[in-house]
Parts: sequence; structure tokens; C-alpha cells
Amino acid sequence: MNGRIPFRMMAAAATAVVVALAGCATSSPGYSTYPQSSYGSTTANCHDCGTVTRIEQVTTGSSAPSATGAVLGGIVGAVAGHEISRHTGGSEGNQNVSAAVGAVGGAVAGNAIQKNTSASYNVYVRMNDGRTTVVTQTDLDGVREGSYVRVYNGRAWSQ
Repeated sequence: MNGRIPFRMMAAAATAVVVALAGCATSSPGYSTYPQSSYGSTTANCHDCGTVTRIEQVTTGSSAPSATGAVLGGIVGAVAGHEISRHTGGSEGNQNVSAAVGAVGGAVAGNAIQKNTSASYNVYVRMNDGRTTVVTQTDLDGVREGSYVRVYNGRAWSQ
């Protein structure tokens, strides 16, 4: 072999050295020089982290009287049913039946739409630096009182 090392052997040896050094460079999980929370994130350098102290549910919805949705839905449904039947060549009796069916369907739909309320949550967080902040979000996604969270993009995220 003339005392020369073939290129393939050199490439294989170089690859083995790189893999071995890469293995030395990575640290084992959980062995950081920074203190960690019970969720595994570092707390020493987190200026936007804290602990949830309180969660309030805030309900948003319609402030109209309770029958308003059903009444308005019934009216719109009756008119729509009558007009659809009239334009598709229905008889006068058919138009009246269509109006009644439209009124019932519209009333049910209007009532359901009015009762549709959405909940959001005010999440109070005591930040690592001592200040308190409140974020309002539509879901908690695992956040509970006592949870360690990061606050960014206008919401609290579990860590």
C-alpha cells in the first residue's frame, strides 16, 4: 500500500472523531448551572416568567333581553320561508306552511345565537422580579393557579 492511508479510511476516521467530540460537547438533561423550576426551564434568566396567583373567568355575551334572539330569528325565518316559497312557485298554502316552518327554525337559531357566550380568563401572574401582571386569554391550555408560566404574546404559557 506504499505507506499511504486510503481516502476512505481517513474519512471514516475523521467521522468517528467528529461523532466522539460531539458526544462530549452535549450535556445531560437536567444538569444545568442555572436553577430550574419543576417544569425544567431555567428561572435565573427568565425576565418574563412567574407564578400564577389567581385565575378569574370572564364571560362575554349578549346583553339583550332573553327572548330577543328568538323573536327576531322567528320574524326573519318567517319572511325568508314565505319569500322562498313564493319565488319557487309554491301555492298560497305552501307559502304559509313555509313561513311557519321558517319562523320556528329562525326562532330556534336566533335563540341559540343569542345564548352563545364565550368565556375568557384573566390570569394574574407574579413575575420573578416581583411585579404582577394580568393577561386575558380565551383558553387556559394547562395553566392553573400555582403554575410556573412565561408571559409573552399577550398570554401565559405553561413552562
